[in-house]
Amino acid sequence: MPNNKKKKPGRERGKSWTLLVHGARPALEQPAPVNPPISRASTYLHRTVADMRDTERRRAAGERVKAYGRRGTDTGFLLEDLLVELEGGHGARLTSCGLAANTLVFQTYLRPGDRVLVGDSVYGPVRKFVTKYLPAFGIAYELVATNADEIAAKLTRETKLIYLECPGSTLFELTDLPRVVSIARANGALVAVDNTWGSALLYNPIRLGADISILSATKYLAGHSDVLLGAVVANEHAWPALNEMAELVGASCASEDAYLVLRGLRTLAVRLNEHARQAGALIEWFRKQPFTAKVYYPALADHPDHAIWKRDFSGSCGLFSVEFTGVTPTQVEAFVDALELFGIGSSWGGFESLARVEDVASLRTVSSRPAGPLVRFHAGFEAVDDLIRDLESATRVLGEGAR
Repeated sequence: MPNNKKKKPGRERGKSWTLLVHGARPALEQPAPVNPPISRASTYLHRTVADMRDTERRRAAGERVKAYGRRGTDTGFLLEDLLVELEGGHGARLTSCGLAANTLVFQTYLRPGDRVLVGDSVYGPVRKFVTKYLPAFGIAYELVATNADEIAAKLTRETKLIYLECPGSTLFELTDLPRVVSIARANGALVAVDNTWGSALLYNPIRLGADISILSATKYLAGHSDVLLGAVVANEHAWPALNEMAELVGASCASEDAYLVLRGLRTLAVRLNEHARQAGALIEWFRKQPFTAKVYYPALADHPDHAIWKRDFSGSCGLFSVEFTGVTPTQVEAFVDALELFGIGSSWGGFESLARVEDVASLRTVSSRPAGPLVRFHAGFEAVDDLIRDLESATRVLGEGAR
């Protein structure tokens, strides 16, 4: 069973929990709503031409002002402020979805002739963007295993960015981020980390030295599988370029979506605790099954990077993967089809349990892949006994040898 009861360096866990409840709640005339109301706007009016010109000047200088709805409204600004405080950053920009936040980072920090090292464990659509988009604009890339020695060996003078996901997508490899940052600093490269699994509460790449932290707020931050939103948080050094590029490409999100994510953040801590508790029970069941070859989850003591998890993370969530053995891929698909409480879906971070059969061949290019069929699970809030009964019932399709 994973253990989530630990104190970590950096922001104290209790302070983060309190911040989720009390942060981004400006003083309003009393009585006032607990959650700040939605502010909608496309056009902002100015009293004079001079006022408008002053606002435009301040916006061009990088200041966050209410000049046009695309830059955001009070609702989005409050969400940006809360994410910046959680992550220990300097500024944040919101986007229409998580992938838009991922790609904004590449657009911001890379130019023709530059080179980027991309962790082999990144989210599949990010890998596709890197391989399809960057070469067409004269930007070289290399997929690398996410250990610090490998990254150090691949750095060149042209390397401007190291882009990682931690934990890695689906297989949940961890990176010794402080060491990677030290290597990058010595070579003049920036470090960006997709922090969606850590959700700005369990993990803080910027506090560990990274320049940029990326979040798919679609997942745990929103928490209810009904919002698409992304965010990029940057430190002071990386912020001006990010802010400028977000302006150039029109990065934005709807006020309603920002409101829903802000509301979701209020309960993030207790939801993540419950997701982790549920995942722990399901993982315990899977580890007893003869068809389980391996469970991928960094909070487990036998995870190869568990020591990094204990040092850098303050807890876990509900996302893990199971490698099967002694059964065929067809049987594994039938097992997932037979589940009734686990939905079959691509996202995660909501209240519902999910299962997704993974294409093992496409998961990694330069690092190791599972030998057997793989299913990624998300532990939701159903009664855990019901979830286990659902899993037990579905094992009938795996055959007698798998029981």
